[in-house]
Amino acid sequence: MPAWLSSSNAFILGLVFTFAFPWLAPCAVETDTPLSAASSIRIDCDFPGGNIVLDSIVGDTVSLHQDLRDTAGNWFYWYFRVRGAEGRNLVFRFTKSKCIGVFGPAASSDGGKTWRWLGKGAFSGQTFRYAFGRDEREVRFCFAIPYVEANFREFLKRFAAHPHLKVDTLCRTKKGREVERLHVGRLDGKADRRVLLTCRHHCCEMMASYALEGIIEAVLAGDADGQWLCDHVEFLVVPFMDKDGVEDGDQGKNRKPHDHNRDYAGESLYESVRALRALVPTWSKGRLDFALDMHCPYISGQYNEFVYFVGGPNQDIWERVGEFSRILEQTRTGPIPYVAQNNLPFGKAWNQESGPLKSFARWAAELPGIGVATTIEIPYAHASGTTVTADTARALGRDLARAMKAYLQTRR
Repeated sequence: MPAWLSSSNAFILGLVFTFAFPWLAPCAVETDTPLSAASSIRIDCDFPGGNIVLDSIVGDTVSLHQDLRDTAGNWFYWYFRVRGAEGRNLVFRFTKSKCIGVFGPAASSDGGKTWRWLGKGAFSGQTFRYAFGRDEREVRFCFAIPYVEANFREFLKRFAAHPHLKVDTLCRTKKGREVERLHVGRLDGKADRRVLLTCRHHCCEMMASYALEGIIEAVLAGDADGQWLCDHVEFLVVPFMDKDGVEDGDQGKNRKPHDHNRDYAGESLYESVRALRALVPTWSKGRLDFALDMHCPYISGQYNEFVYFVGGPNQDIWERVGEFSRILEQTRTGPIPYVAQNNLPFGKAWNQESGPLKSFARWAAELPGIGVATTIEIPYAHASGTTVTADTARALGRDLARAMKAYLQTRR
């Protein structure tokens, strides 16, 4: 290294490079200045789902912000790891918009295998503190509990060779990734009811993926409810509508020029949406009983801390959503509460006409023979007094499957 390029100067130059040429910079700036308080700390997002921009490390304070990339406006997704901070007590300060939810960050000390919420006492405003154990060589932090393709593949291992599960491919993305599609339940083409489930139109909305796991678990469980579903229903499931965004760690919501969930009018921009629009009318054979798009809302505030369904302008469909909602409210056994009165009808709050763009639910509502077409919003962390975790979200999914069975039994 030239004499003039000291470690501290190199760090400063790295920051300058990041701000001047953000499209060329890596997702993290690292420093190994021997004499600085930052010394061996390394912060990066170089793994599936990772997202962070590091501003600086000064003493025990790390300043950073979420990478918005091609997002119109602000959003709140971030996911990074810290190495080389054993025994340190660090403060992490977010420098852009609101991006810490009601229970603070989620943290993992085992490479992302298990996660825990740090809790309300761990943060203040847009700053959180973490005391690294002396054996914690790597800790990951995320605004919620991540879910990427590796999680999905691990989940599928539990049902390898299951006679009521078929794993197929919907399409390939622009970046060459596989967009999986599942067929679950009755697979011989003779199902008398059909259900379409989609997830991650907004790639950052990861808690919905755990609820989707719960639905699939319930269908394949082998109990009375699962057996009826396998005898009568074929589920078509697309777990990652924005697969590139999930793996790249994008926000997904409000992606320019429009996101995946506003891609259902005219010529679709995205391969997955284009493929789904082509497949579903043929697969459903003019009798799609239930179409559910699974989402997560904003990180806190009104309409963001309870489970609810979102209505469209078709009042007949909205009445059927109400029927299903009452069944779900009455049959729920899992820890996450659901109250049908919390549903959001069309024209209320943020649920307004969106101009020429069209969402999945609006598109599904126009399909021949459609019964229910709606969106569910599942909070990231806090749902009506209950903490949302991977396990509680899966339990909500099982509740949804059981309610679907009860509802579908009444429709033929």
